[in-house]
Amino acid sequence: MEEYKEIEKSIIKKYRKKIWGRFVRAVTDYELIKEHDRIAVCISGGKDSFLLAKCMQEIKKHGKIDFDLEFLVMDPGYNPKNRELIIFNSKRLNIPITIFNSDIFESVSNITEGNPCYLCARMRRGFLYSKAKELGCNKIALGHHFDDVIETVLLSMFYGGEIKTMMPKLHSDNFEGMELIRPLYYVKENDILSWKRCNNLEFLNCACRFTEHTETVDPSLSKRLEMKELIREFRKKSDYVDINIFRSIENINLDAVIAYRKDGEKHSFLDEYDKKN
Repeated sequence: MEEYKEIEKSIIKKYRKKIWGRFVRAVTDYELIKEHDRIAVCISGGKDSFLLAKCMQEIKKHGKIDFDLEFLVMDPGYNPKNRELIIFNSKRLNIPITIFNSDIFESVSNITEGNPCYLCARMRRGFLYSKAKELGCNKIALGHHFDDVIETVLLSMFYGGEIKTMMPKLHSDNFEGMELIRPLYYVKENDILSWKRCNNLEFLNCACRFTEHTETVDPSLSKRLEMKELIREFRKKSDYVDINIFRSIENINLDAVIAYRKDGEKHSFLDEYDKKN
């Protein structure tokens, strides 16, 4: 059997419960794929986006919904070695990628104020939406997973002073008719790492020019790495802490919330407080 078929088989068989089942459940629960969709699966070169690409291929092959796929790789200024690794893995995994170039790394390299990572992410998203629309797609699929979701919850609380999360799907504000979906929403990062090791796969860790040599970067400088470590410690104490962080965003009790925002308007518990007596 060809190697890529063995890798596909591992998703459906060995990781049926922890990866495939959770992927399908997220697609179903949040109605991420609909009839006649044309979805651009965005591949950054890392483990998450390549796994997403394989899962999307499998659900197209075995699912009941009629939809089409494009596999997009945006080169924001990778060094040649990183670009070659992405091409190598796409061939190894039998994923027909479309590569297009941008100059994002060059654009953000001279930024001295603000958050270059935030700007880079926004620019990358814009380029991906634009190319996907050019190819006739109505959705882009990103490889964010369960751990990204709960890390975002904690980041928002600890450093943003608000409660919010990474949504499973979003309509684009700037590209009419376009939508973003996150089909790996329920899949845990440890299971993605296990799948990667099981199949002896090597992916890009981080291709950013500023963090390519991650071993030289102080982890404390990254707030997301800080959240990863915090969640890792939580998991040592309880098997349920991570899922409870996730569920807390599904079970917000507005009767016990001081204030909240909806459509940009702030609401206070005082608005209804005296009406209850």
